[in-house]
Amino acid sequence: MDFKATIFREYDIRGIFEKDLNEHSVKLIGHFLGKRVGGSKAVAIGFDARSHSPILKNWLASGLNSSGCTVYDMGMVATPVNYFANYQDLSYFKDGLSGEIDASIMITGSHNPPEYNGFKITINKSPFFGEDIYSLGDEIKQNWDMEIKDNPSVIDIDVKSRYIDFLVEEFKDLKGLDKKLIVDCGNGVAGVVLEPIFDKLELNYKGLYCNPDGTFPNHHPDPSVEENLADLKEVLTKEGDLGLAYDGDGDRIALLTKKHNIKGDQMALLFAMSIENPIVIGEVKCSQVMYDELEKRGAKAIMYKTGHSNLKVKMKEVDAHLACEVSGHIFFKHRYFGYDDAIYATLRALELIKSGIDLDKEIEALPKVYSTDEMKVKTTDEQKFTLMQKIKELLQNPPSNFPKIIDIIDVDGVRINFENGWGLVRASNTTPLLVTRFESKDKELVKVYEEAINTIIANAKKVLEDK
Repeated sequence: MDFKATIFREYDIRGIFEKDLNEHSVKLIGHFLGKRVGGSKAVAIGFDARSHSPILKNWLASGLNSSGCTVYDMGMVATPVNYFANYQDLSYFKDGLSGEIDASIMITGSHNPPEYNGFKITINKSPFFGEDIYSLGDEIKQNWDMEIKDNPSVIDIDVKSRYIDFLVEEFKDLKGLDKKLIVDCGNGVAGVVLEPIFDKLELNYKGLYCNPDGTFPNHHPDPSVEENLADLKEVLTKEGDLGLAYDGDGDRIALLTKKHNIKGDQMALLFAMSIENPIVIGEVKCSQVMYDELEKRGAKAIMYKTGHSNLKVKMKEVDAHLACEVSGHIFFKHRYFGYDDAIYATLRALELIKSGIDLDKEIEALPKVYSTDEMKVKTTDEQKFTLMQKIKELLQNPPSNFPKIIDIIDVDGVRINFENGWGLVRASNTTPLLVTRFESKDKELVKVYEEAINTIIANAKKVLEDK
C-alpha cells in the first residue's frame, strides 16, 4: 500500500475511495490532523450522500480518537451545516455538553464523480489549506508504517436542526412569498436542509432530485455546467418563476430566471444592493463589469485569488461583507459568518425579490460584454506552475501583432488587461490544467484575445519541451 501525495491538494484532501482514500491512509489523516487541532479538542464530522462517506467517517474517527480528540458526528449534512457547527456551542445540542467546536471536517467529493471523496477542513473557524495540507501530507508520509486501531466511537449531535431553525428565524419575513420556485438538488445533500426550510417558510416550490443519492442517477451535481441544468430549465420554463440548482455538497448555487442564468459575479452585484457601503471580494475570473459597477455604486471591490479557502482568509483580512466566485460560491459576512453557503445565498436572493427588485431588469441594465466560459489547457501537475512562469516571461516581450497590453494583474496566474477587455491564464490548484477565460465589449475581440494568449501558451510549452 503506497503513500499517495496527490490526494493532498490546495483546498482540501481528495481522491478515489479505497484506491487513494483507504483505511490506512484515512486513519493516519485523522490521527495527524487531530494532533494539529490539539489533544482533547472537539472535532465535528459531517458527510455527504456518497455511499462510502459513512465508511470514511469511521476510519477518520478512529484516527481522531487515537490523537486524543473528542469526535462529534453530525451525520449526513450539507457542507454549510458543517461550517455552521464551528460557530455553535456544544450545549445547544445535548444536555451535559459544553464548550466550542474546535474543528470540523466535511467528508465530501463535492461535484466530482461518484468514486471520489475527500475532506474539507476547518480549524479554529479558519480553513485548513495550502501549506498546512501539504505539510500534513509530509508528516503522514514520514509515519506511513504507523498502525492505528479501530475506535470509531463518536457523540451524535444534531447540528442540522439548529441550522434549519436559525435560517427559518433569520428569514421569517419570507413566509408565503408569492413566487413558484423550482429547485434542483442533483441528488446531493442540499435537499436535506433546503426542503425543511422551504416547508417551514411556507414557500411554493417544486423539488427536482432532492433525495440524496451518491450515484447521482439523474445528472452530475455541478450547476456550473449548462447541460446539468437542462431539467431545471425545462420545468422552470413551463411552471416556475425562479430556478435554483446546487452542487453535490450544497456550497455552490446556480440562480436562474426564465431569461437569464445569473453567474456568481452577477449575483454579487445583486446582493451588494442590500448592503450599505459594501466591501466585496471577487476572484480573478470575475467580469470586469462587476468590479466597475461596484465602484460606480460606491462599494469597494477587491480582486483576489480563486478558491474558497483563499477568499475566506481574504475576507477576514479586509473585513469584507461579501465575496464570490463565478462558479456560484457566495460568501456572506454581512449578517452571517463569512463562509460559502448556497442555502443562505438562496434566501438572500428571495429577500431581494420580496423587496421588489426585478432580477432580469438589473441584469439587463448592466453593460453588455461577451465572455467565454472557463477553457482548460491540459498539462501536468509537475509542469503547470513552471509553465505559468514561462508564460509570464513571454508576456514581458510579446509578439509585435499581440493586442496592446494595458497592464497585467498577477494575484493568481495572469489577468492581462487590454484596451477593450481582458484574458486570464492561471494554473488550476486542484487538477493538471491551465484555465483560461476571456472577455470583451466586442465579440470579435474575444476571439482575438483567445488566439493571442493561446499562442503564448503554445510557445511556452514548446520552450519547456525543447529544454
